[in-house]
Amino acid sequence: MAPRAVVFDLDYTLAVVSRDRSTLLSEASESAGIPVGFSREEYGAAHQRAHSHETRGPIFADLLEEEEAGEALAEAYRNAIADSLEPVEGVESLIGDLRQRYAVGLLTNGPVVAQRDKLRTLGWEGLFDAAVITGELEAGKPHPRAFEAILGALEISPEEAVYVGDSVEADVTGASEIGMTVVQVLYPGGPDPDPRADAHLDREDLVRDLPDLVAQFD
Repeated sequence: MAPRAVVFDLDYTLAVVSRDRSTLLSEASESAGIPVGFSREEYGAAHQRAHSHETRGPIFADLLEEEEAGEALAEAYRNAIADSLEPVEGVESLIGDLRQRYAVGLLTNGPVVAQRDKLRTLGWEGLFDAAVITGELEAGKPHPRAFEAILGALEISPEEAVYVGDSVEADVTGASEIGMTVVQVLYPGGPDPDPRADAHLDREDLVRDLPDLVAQFD
């Protein structure tokens, strides 16, 4: 079935941080004056377990065992990420070009405030036809409900959508299992190519090559 929509992941697909997340967490800890007794990996695991949150506050609160400190650290970490967040060069033009032919959506895991703040920082609040943040839902990627939410917002079936993302677990697994065509985005240090993806594309070639690749799925 010919594609009618393209759905993107956000983090590490369309936007990247210029410094590693462990450094950002350390900077947030120092800025907030809150010692962090857990690793970035422990935070990442807690983040994956928690989807329906407005902010990262409850995640940090569980790790710190203190609610007020959790909210303060969440704000400091959000600010640190915003200061280092950069779009993949040319993405705005790419999405504008794709919207001339397809509906374009965004599906991103994470707390509502954090992910909406990223869109605000990037100036992307009106860039997509629909944007779904899993913190607004009962389940995040790779759960089918997350993908059903963006498909419903775009009013299309899975077979009519091409999904573009980097994570094997969240993106490739979830999108392929629901029946979407999948393009896995690759970059140095990122996940290895997964055979369940219908195509693989280096992130540095995303803007140049994605429109022609999507057209080949017609």
